[in-house]
Amino acid sequence: MRLRNGVAAKYLLTLGSVVLVLACMSWAADSDKDQTDINKRITKSAEVLNEIMATPDKAIPDKIMDHSKCLAVVPSIVKIAVGFGGEHGKGVVTCRTARGWSAPAPISITGGSWGLQLGGQAIDLVMVVTNEQGMQHLLASKFKLGADASAAAGPVGRGATADTDASMRAEVLTYSRARGVFAGIDLSGAVVHQDKDETALLYGKIIPFEDILNGKVPAPASSEPFLAVVRKYSGQAREQGEAKQPESTRTASASSQK
Repeated sequence: MRLRNGVAAKYLLTLGSVVLVLACMSWAADSDKDQTDINKRITKSAEVLNEIMATPDKAIPDKIMDHSKCLAVVPSIVKIAVGFGGEHGKGVVTCRTARGWSAPAPISITGGSWGLQLGGQAIDLVMVVTNEQGMQHLLASKFKLGADASAAAGPVGRGATADTDASMRAEVLTYSRARGVFAGIDLSGAVVHQDKDETALLYGKIIPFEDILNGKVPAPASSEPFLAVVRKYSGQAREQGEAKQPESTRTASASSQK
């Protein structure tokens, strides 16, 4: 009897160990998958912004990009349940600091009526914060478009000047791309907030939204493709190029223009 009980105990101990190992492996796999997902989302955000801005007559105007305070991109993993308030998406945002663009902060956007406007299809969203007041709303880590921060559908066209000044009076300009068509969109009623789960995945711990977007946190290597595209189209690349240009070259260039 004792022998039989001993064998059963060993069997249960072995089985428990196997279950524990499998559970740990499953947890590690899920963790790796989540980490991969946030990195893919950052890469996709870079691709979306680059594709939009590479089409001059359908892009965000240069004037708006040059004066932007923050840029947010929600790539096309958005799932929309039309008529049921199921609009939901995840993306990243970066803000302009004295040392350049901040590390990206993961965000979620929920609610609003934008799903109805687009017939329930998956879309890309881009939001441009145009002034300091809008930036302060964003740094609060949660705000409602059209309520906490004024929002408007943004004008389109890299060289567009008509309505651009009027549009920039809004604190946030909003855009969408669906089936290859890029245009301004009304996101009033949508709530934007920090995605704390993905923040912890990206940085290894939860970091306050404000600290990330004020440039107090080093950008992870996986975010460089996104930040490179933001710099390219926000005027920073041109500004840095002029700053690095030798004085003699700048003088010669200025003389030739005369």
